[in-house]
Amino acid sequence: MSSAVVMQQMGVIVILVAIGFYLYKKKVIDDKVSQRLSVLVMDICNPALVMASIISGNISVSHAELIEAMLLGFIFYAALMLLAPLFPLLLKVNKDKRRFYNLMIVYTNVGFIGIPVAKAILPEKAIIYVIICNIFYCLLFYTHGILVISNGKEKLDLKKVLSPGTVMAILSLVVCWFNYTPPAIISSSLVHIGNATVFLSMTLLGVSIARSGIGKSIKNVRIWAYILIRMIALPIIIFILLRTINRDDVTILTFCLMAAMPIGNLPLIQSEKMGEDTEILSGAITVTTVVSIISITVLMIGFTAALG
Repeated sequence: MSSAVVMQQMGVIVILVAIGFYLYKKKVIDDKVSQRLSVLVMDICNPALVMASIISGNISVSHAELIEAMLLGFIFYAALMLLAPLFPLLLKVNKDKRRFYNLMIVYTNVGFIGIPVAKAILPEKAIIYVIICNIFYCLLFYTHGILVISNGKEKLDLKKVLSPGTVMAILSLVVCWFNYTPPAIISSSLVHIGNATVFLSMTLLGVSIARSGIGKSIKNVRIWAYILIRMIALPIIIFILLRTINRDDVTILTFCLMAAMPIGNLPLIQSEKMGEDTEILSGAITVTTVVSIISITVLMIGFTAALG
């Protein structure tokens, strides 16, 4: 994959985001429509895209490669969970706000943004690693994430772990493992539903940017420190480590892309539900999402060029 391809595909994503921004400003999409479309993307389109990518017939992964991918995914999230409590200490965050920065380190947008971006700019095999990252994300958020937000007071709701996205991701790994091909009517339906993901998710991203003011948050030095450490330095470190241990190009680029994602929405949604002050999360999500359009483009072009 050439740098020109990365730039072209990220350019397409910028256009789609701009469409969402425009539609919100023109009141074609309001907050209620945005919320309903978000449910459609998260529970229907994204899961369908994951399965459609697996059954396309263009992904060939051995059992050994699948196990290795799961191991790398486990190490990736284990490292993030170790880094998470250290980051707010490094930035000297007030004790009562540290948990939010803890969440920001671990729970980035590997699904809503990660899946369509990976689909757009990476080879099809990359979806295996993206699926695994999403499985770990869901399993951890509804256990570890809930405990962090509530300071250990909230009860775990394991039913939420089995969201449509998690279930479909696990089924996709099973299908991949057994090399199963579903009936054509199922495959075609999944492909058509999944094809809507990139446009809808990027449009909704534009809506989110248009809706959220970033004036105050953009002046927050800690958010820029987060961007520098979590969204730029960490992907570079992962690139160096994976290249040192001779992983293939697709593995390297996919985990670097997942590490470069902006902060996810689930911590914000869950915090609002618990009645927490969400100013930090809301501002950080908006700023990191806007910056990610540039940072991901630059990083992926650089990584692609370095891999030759």
